[in-house]
Amino acid sequence: MTTYHNLGVYMEEDTSLMPQVKEVETTLPAFVGYTGKAFKRMKDDLILVPTKIHSMKEFETYFGYPYENEIEIEVVVDGDGNFMLSNTKETALQYILYYSIRIYFENGGAPCYILSVGTYQNPQQVVLDRTSPGEQFGLMDGLKRLEGVSDLSLIVIPEAVKLPSCDYAILAQAALLQCYTLGNRFTIFDLYGGDSAEPDLSQSRAFYGSAYLNFGSAYYPFVRTSMAFCINDSESNVRVNLGGQLISLHELKEDNKQLYRFVRRFLQGCSVILPPCGAVAGVYVTTDKMRGVWKSPVNLNLVGIMEPVVPIDNRRQEILNADPDSGKSINSIRTFSGRGTLVWGARTLAGNDDEWRYVPVRRFVIMVKESLYKSTYWVVFEQNEPQTWEKVRAMIENYLTIKWQNGALAGIEPHLAFYVKCGLDSSMTDLDIREGRIIVEVGLAMLRPSEFIVFRFSHLLKSH
Repeated sequence: MTTYHNLGVYMEEDTSLMPQVKEVETTLPAFVGYTGKAFKRMKDDLILVPTKIHSMKEFETYFGYPYENEIEIEVVVDGDGNFMLSNTKETALQYILYYSIRIYFENGGAPCYILSVGTYQNPQQVVLDRTSPGEQFGLMDGLKRLEGVSDLSLIVIPEAVKLPSCDYAILAQAALLQCYTLGNRFTIFDLYGGDSAEPDLSQSRAFYGSAYLNFGSAYYPFVRTSMAFCINDSESNVRVNLGGQLISLHELKEDNKQLYRFVRRFLQGCSVILPPCGAVAGVYVTTDKMRGVWKSPVNLNLVGIMEPVVPIDNRRQEILNADPDSGKSINSIRTFSGRGTLVWGARTLAGNDDEWRYVPVRRFVIMVKESLYKSTYWVVFEQNEPQTWEKVRAMIENYLTIKWQNGALAGIEPHLAFYVKCGLDSSMTDLDIREGRIIVEVGLAMLRPSEFIVFRFSHLLKSH
């Protein structure tokens, strides 16, 4: 026996035969990008094939290891014969996906989809899409392929920041459109130019367009990780510029052991800089599992990350939170003394939207709507009559009562936290019934009691 409410009236109902709501997955991201290989049974057979993996080891088995960046280190010798670095710049990763998956799993990541759009190329290329046969596939090709994956919940494309800015804008807006159209997913973005101390925020916000902004969130700045650059076995991808002469690290090992040790010590202190989306996706998954999708994915210490490459203070945080012109919000990655580096902010891009400005609100509604739609599909084989409507209402109210008890909804009583309508003159007209449509209306109070976010879904009876 379960107590549930029906428009504010509490009733006792035997739910032993009542259909139950089965929740859809919220912790299943899909990562799109380039990989060292894409091999399961034959060469390249996993390119553009969404593949679920459960661990970093499984990723390496099917998709290989990181790209071996060419690293050049300029060294000079002072008057005492000591080695010194000269004009050494940060080494930027050519391909990002491998490291993003590593940091995702380090931060609590669970099973995820990998969609490889191609293997590493030389010269390195990250492109938007394939424009002619024989060319490399691009990130947009991968995004389109995700349309056929019904159970993913998050889209993550770390290498989007490697595109030209105009292509980044096209890809970002296409991802938001896909999330809106399919209604079952959300996108985590990295702010374009997120490695800059002074990004053009107005331009960066403009890349996301003006539509469907509540289906995505963006994060700034990039982060310095504890991961080291990949040095291949032959050490041939590291070259030392000594007095204008380029020498491979491998050659130094034989010819100049002192300089070799100096360079090796320097490399041990270098670290990979990444856009934060992989770590943030891990935080989303961890929060969902530990506390629930309705909780903000914030205030968790990021594992494997030493610091953001740009320090964020309160003043800059306010600038990022909401732009006075566009209203678009950017979330921060911040370091606090004694607390480490944290995700600080849980706003969607729709920073001025009263209903949809917060990530957990949008993602919770996505989950509830998708779960209810799939769990009520049985009605297509029923009669469009009061007995069916009441069964639907009872099923959904029972589910939402549990969510209210778990703290997902606001209000001291259930009728202040949600409502469910399914029936003639409440969610359907005579015409709807004659045409075989069962329409359900649900209101959820996520932020304040009795202030409902309302959505509808419908089924068409098979007899029509």
